[in-house]
Amino acid sequence: MKTLYPHHPEDVRLYTTNKLRDQFLMEKVFISGEWNITYSHVDRIIYGGVMPIESALQLPAGDSLSATYFLERRELGTINIGGAGYVHVDGSTFEVGQEEALYIGKGAKDVSFESVDSNNPAKFYINSCPAHHTYETRVITKEQAQKRALGTKESMNERVINQYIHPDVLPTCQLTMGMTELAQGSGWNTMPSHTHERRMEVYFYFNMAEDTNVFHLMGQPEETRHLVVRNEQAVLSPSWSIHSGTGTANYTFIWGMCGENQDFDDMDFVPMQQLR
Repeated sequence: MKTLYPHHPEDVRLYTTNKLRDQFLMEKVFISGEWNITYSHVDRIIYGGVMPIESALQLPAGDSLSATYFLERRELGTINIGGAGYVHVDGSTFEVGQEEALYIGKGAKDVSFESVDSNNPAKFYINSCPAHHTYETRVITKEQAQKRALGTKESMNERVINQYIHPDVLPTCQLTMGMTELAQGSGWNTMPSHTHERRMEVYFYFNMAEDTNVFHLMGQPEETRHLVVRNEQAVLSPSWSIHSGTGTANYTFIWGMCGENQDFDDMDFVPMQQLR
């Protein structure tokens, strides 16, 4: 598990491309038959992926978290972008299909992830953050997710936001997760851009062809930077940073947020004239 420490925006202004990528971009999320996760001190989120092949893979013990087990003081959300899979939680088994989510409440001790078919393995993308209360573990299908259609063809940002782990769908301590799908011909995932001071965010980009890129924008509005992102890569976005981007073709991304606020619409939009 890689550990990342907080970054002051004044320091980030001086980062080279390589350092920016090292500190904010997770270039490899899925490794066949392994766990691959990152711990960030930004709101203490853990993000990454697990792709089980031949056998179930146990959620790692909490040694690096100074915990008896991983979810001793945490909650976890996962969205499966691969083939169908099983998640075993303290003796109960949950089947999680492609583009379905599972929320696991604080206190679950024995958690493992498994693919239904090793020739079409599941790819469980996960977010986890500190929790103070135990809420029910449950599957959220794509049909059960709350949907919001935003954008227009004219502004090249026509998209549907699927809110899976969200207060209007189920209670959590602080974690929210969802999946945004851009329509064909659209590239911008949000513009005007915004920040939200009371929560951070991680973007995971997927459903991208090999010869396409997303240019992910970050940094303070007056001092923007960009990261070139490819298929199945994740970007850490601190609360002070804008998080916006555009692709060379349409794509899908999973967003996950944690912090003191779960209000999706609590955003500080940045006027177009302010961006630099």
